[in-house]
Amino acid sequence: MAGMTVIILALFTGIFAYFLSPDHTPFANGMVLEISGQKPGFSIEMLHVQKTQPVAKRSWLHYLVYGQESGVTLIPVRSWEFKQDSIRVEKYVDEETTFPETFALSEVLNAPVQAVPAAQIIVGRQHLKQHHYWLGTDKFGRDILSRLLVGTRVSLSVGCIAVFISLTIGIFLGAIAGYFRGAVDEAVMWLINVIWSVPTLLLVFAISLALGKGFWQVFIAVGLTMWVSVARIIRGQVLGLRELQFVEATRALGYGHVRTIVKHILPNIMGPVMVVAASNFATAIVIEAGLSFLGVGVQPPQPSWGLMIKENYNFIITHNPLLALAPGVAIMLLVLAFNLLGNGLRDAMDVKGKI
Repeated sequence: MAGMTVIILALFTGIFAYFLSPDHTPFANGMVLEISGQKPGFSIEMLHVQKTQPVAKRSWLHYLVYGQESGVTLIPVRSWEFKQDSIRVEKYVDEETTFPETFALSEVLNAPVQAVPAAQIIVGRQHLKQHHYWLGTDKFGRDILSRLLVGTRVSLSVGCIAVFISLTIGIFLGAIAGYFRGAVDEAVMWLINVIWSVPTLLLVFAISLALGKGFWQVFIAVGLTMWVSVARIIRGQVLGLRELQFVEATRALGYGHVRTIVKHILPNIMGPVMVVAASNFATAIVIEAGLSFLGVGVQPPQPSWGLMIKENYNFIITHNPLLALAPGVAIMLLVLAFNLLGNGLRDAMDVKGKI
């Protein structure tokens, strides 16, 4: 149940990532280079300068899926003051350095200023805001918390798609091998042994290079390497069930092989299938993180937990190790949650062990 709770929270976070994250831009890719590599809890005031080209307002559904492009340029400031129809700021460069810069109020608002006092109030209330970076910023000045939340989508997506592909192929080959036996069983087992003899990461590399780098390619590559364990488990279960009386009864009634397998055998082995699916989900998350870390998985600027570790692992031995540890802990928790869920499913469906 603890694992299920973590998975539900991760699923909720993945769906509403752009609503929960402080950075609502697509891929949480809002860069402010002046504040790169900041520690957790960093806070600074930002001047929001309207962009000259207006940004289209997206629908709620588009915002949910892709986020919303920012219509302002963020300028970190240490202090500021109004001078007639302009605002003078001490622009933040680093911890010891500031740089004076002056902006016209019409430039900040991207509109002509009719009344200066009123414009100063608008700028003070709407365009000078305190920004908090609870987990710090990476080397590009992006909010780590936002990218961590949006990156949840990649881990959950690769798990879902990879498990779907592996179950589809594994159940089909395992069922026909266990049911028909003979030459079919030998052919399927030969294929399983060949695939199993190749190291998993090497096989994923080969498929990824054949399909190309990208978001969907890594999902397919991971799924095509995980069906082997499913097929072996299904084959063993079907071999035990095909000799039972209810399967003999389907043959006596003249039912076809497809109906016997789909309607009578497979429903009786769903327990082991669900257990191996939960285990494969955890394995897929780890493999995707490894691929992204090595540069052949999800490509920038799309956030992935493995890619975040790659971008920030140099900080582990310097002043800000949490930049790389935060996505590592997230991977650990989600993988642990799926393993706990798999163990729970195995215990719940072990009918013989309860007798």
